[in-house]
Amino acid sequence: MSLRPPVPPFTRESAVEKVRLAEDGWNSRTPEKVALAYTEDSRWRNRAERFAGRDRIVAFLTRKWDRELDYRLIKELWAYDGDRIAVRFAYEWHDDSGQWYRSYGNENWEFDESGLMRVRHASINDAPIQESDRAYHWPLGRRPDDHPGLSELGF
Repeated sequence: MSLRPPVPPFTRESAVEKVRLAEDGWNSRTPEKVALAYTEDSRWRNRAERFAGRDRIVAFLTRKWDRELDYRLIKELWAYDGDRIAVRFAYEWHDDSGQWYRSYGNENWEFDESGLMRVRHASINDAPIQESDRAYHWPLGRRPDDHPGLSELGF
């Protein structure tokens, strides 16, 4: 079993760290790397899709980032307790026609004792935006430490 710190039970500090590590992983847009943060049999609900297992996570994320171009994500801790964390997030992306979106959502996470996520439930809404309304302008990859978070942006 691989250890993926921080591990439960979470404190406020360790939950904030776990959320930022997840954000950084997703901003890499590397499905195989992201999938390593989840148990082999991790169960997901993402919008209307339900599936389980790392291979399905990789397939899902590959499809996602083939469609959601120039993806940039910010996550923020909402609540935590024991082995569970709730986050809110917003990400910006555009489709292959050049239409930009800001997608807003909430996730509920449950972790095993080694810090791997065993359950992920995500509810997401997409709002079309003008390119001039974008708020995430950092180079693709990790959000810079000095870039505002969701609360600072008013999202």
